[in-house]
Amino acid sequence: MTYDLLRSLGLTTVFGNPGSTEQPFLQEFPDDFTYVLALQEASVIAMADGFAQVTGRPALVNVHSSAGLGNAVGNLVAAYHGSTPLIVTSGQQHRELVIGDPYLGNREATTMPKPWVKWSYEPARAEDVPEAFMRAYAMALQPPAGPVYLSIPLDDWKRPLAGYTRARTVGNRVAPDPDRLRQFADRISASSRPALVFGPEVDRGGGWDAAIALAEKLRAAVYGAPLLDRASFPEDHPLFRGPLGMSVKTISDRLTGHDLVVVIGAEAFRYYPYVPGDYLPAGTELLQITANPEVAAAARVGDSLLGDTHTAIGLLLNMVADGTARTAPAPMERSRELPRTPNSPLTPAEVYAALSRVRPADAVIVNESTSTMAQQVEWLPTVRTGSFFATASGGIGWGTPAAVGVALGDREKGVERPVLGLIGDGSFQYSVQAVWTAAQHKLPIVYVVMRNGEYSILKSFAVLEETPGVPGLDLPGLDIATLARGFGCRAVDVRTTEDLERELTEALSADTTTVIVVSTQPQKAML
Repeated sequence: MTYDLLRSLGLTTVFGNPGSTEQPFLQEFPDDFTYVLALQEASVIAMADGFAQVTGRPALVNVHSSAGLGNAVGNLVAAYHGSTPLIVTSGQQHRELVIGDPYLGNREATTMPKPWVKWSYEPARAEDVPEAFMRAYAMALQPPAGPVYLSIPLDDWKRPLAGYTRARTVGNRVAPDPDRLRQFADRISASSRPALVFGPEVDRGGGWDAAIALAEKLRAAVYGAPLLDRASFPEDHPLFRGPLGMSVKTISDRLTGHDLVVVIGAEAFRYYPYVPGDYLPAGTELLQITANPEVAAAARVGDSLLGDTHTAIGLLLNMVADGTARTAPAPMERSRELPRTPNSPLTPAEVYAALSRVRPADAVIVNESTSTMAQQVEWLPTVRTGSFFATASGGIGWGTPAAVGVALGDREKGVERPVLGLIGDGSFQYSVQAVWTAAQHKLPIVYVVMRNGEYSILKSFAVLEETPGVPGLDLPGLDIATLARGFGCRAVDVRTTEDLERELTEALSADTTTVIVVSTQPQKAML
């Protein structure tokens, strides 16, 4: 009955790593279902995360009870912050044994994944299992979307059920209050120098084109949301002014001169690290539109409006006054300077410049090189919807498996485009086993691993926080290419831009996953 329900909901791909308490669910696995095996539960979650973001529907996850779920929680945090709809399941021990706290039992099963799931449930009766899946589907999909969790006793699957006929559909868009939206529109129209900040909700909700139309009608400067996990505006557009920054002071300084800031589909703001300053410059007001009540409640400044961001932008387009009288913001200055003689090792800017020369126009980027994201925006701007992904949590170990999920999502939709995983050498180690799944499925992923031999982002924080002498920030002795080959990938080490361009070009036509390891100089992050 459960498999019939999952079929009707389109949930026929299962991401998992099977354990003994999950095998009763997986027995006689249907031929029309696909099981995507990852070698560690954190990778399972990130793969499902990327898959759900690309397909636009919930993904089904199956991890082992207790310790297996514990492994998964790190990337569950990213799925929660990224509003990714996941149905995460794990087995519970036999109901006859649960009272005695058995080995491999899910102790306090519904508590363990909190607060990183919207809903957590263990069915009271075996007969309730299909309906639990139906509710999980509805909860995961409805705004704000996000992961949910089911703990299912292993003996429940042996219980007969005559039928389950209560499959239903749910919506996933909530319209904004029209009166409050009109007030927002009037304030935007009256602004002399507005700024727009489009966040991940816009791209997730299909609002890319509407965002461009709104910015152009208003002739407003557009900034990238802090620590963004999806890009929602073309970063080569004349109105784009670059990333907003991360700290209170940096963001406030960047917004100086704007009388109104309109944040759509993002937090106001994601702050890290703490550098004190004014939350807004003097004379600047802020409006926020988001579908997430928690995001609206957590804002430190400004007035908020709840509603689907794509819908809200479409309505605003017809409400705001034309901004032709405003002076268009000056185009962003790009400091694209490269040395006459290449460095050895290469700088991140040289790596990204080389990638920009051979990157296919339709390539999607999954970035987890945390210290070089500013150089990525500079040289590899996102110019298409649904083509940039990063972790929403700040934890590392998400990007390598998420690229697998993105590529599998493309395959599910019948889309052919290369996936570039831009990964730091430290990040790559957190989930290196994910490349095995990529190789097994012959996915068109090219991982470019920048090998600088250290946790550069942490060294940048050590300078900012005035904490010298922190141990464990260097990474000597890693042979990443050999590791990748051991997992079945094509892998090479490169040291020059010519070699990088050649290897990337060859990798794009290979019939397997490629890992290109580039020796680079450490990069001080722009904090």
